[in-house]
Amino acid sequence: MRWRIPLAACAVLLFCGSAHAEEELVSGLSQDVVEITSNYTGTDLTVFGAIERPLDVAKDDIVVVVRGPDIAMTVRRKDRFAGIWINTARARLMGVPSYYFVASTRPLEQISAADTLRRYELGLDNLRPERALSDGSVAPFVRALVRTQNGKSLYTQSTGAVEMLSPALFRVRVPLPAVVPQGSYIVQVYLFRGGTVISAQSTPLYVDQTGFERRLYDLAHIRPWSYGVSTVLMALLLGWLSSFFFRRGM
Repeated sequence: MRWRIPLAACAVLLFCGSAHAEEELVSGLSQDVVEITSNYTGTDLTVFGAIERPLDVAKDDIVVVVRGPDIAMTVRRKDRFAGIWINTARARLMGVPSYYFVASTRPLEQISAADTLRRYELGLDNLRPERALSDGSVAPFVRALVRTQNGKSLYTQSTGAVEMLSPALFRVRVPLPAVVPQGSYIVQVYLFRGGTVISAQSTPLYVDQTGFERRLYDLAHIRPWSYGVSTVLMALLLGWLSSFFFRRGM
């Protein structure tokens, strides 16, 4: 799995700091590795930061984006035919985030223009696949994907969730549900002023399994044949043991 950063965001991350050296954005994470164990039920991650040497904090807005590794997903449309719901169309969406969270100090439409939000893929309405194969227009399938992922708490847009602790300090709580995908994440923080990105910072985040669960995962993916054979043998052994003790108890 992989993640991608919008091309416009790459340009900001590379050049924004030098263009506005008088106003720097720094940010960090409460933890840069999330470990998934057998009793993992979800956790919260805190993104925090500061605006160094702020010029006019009254006009500043912060937008935080957490994006999971990109994946390919198939979305199907069902229609009623002769009293039966059947699949009538589908779309294969490639390069969509497996997890997406965006938080802002104000509603995004009040922070910047619609074309700027689309350029940086800020907001659920502005997510788009890297490539798509569909029966007809792609837009309805993308909207359906967003609704489905939102229902699973994997896609979230939270207005006003960026808490300003002082004129220059901020933090935001990022929920990672129990079904959060594994892989490499990217956390992006944008500083907006007057609808323009003044500064931006990017930080990696890793979500991974640990312990016995990790060893099983590695065995299943690296040596699938050995994993399958051992699973069948274990099932046969457990079945024989349960049958043996059941007969003795009769």
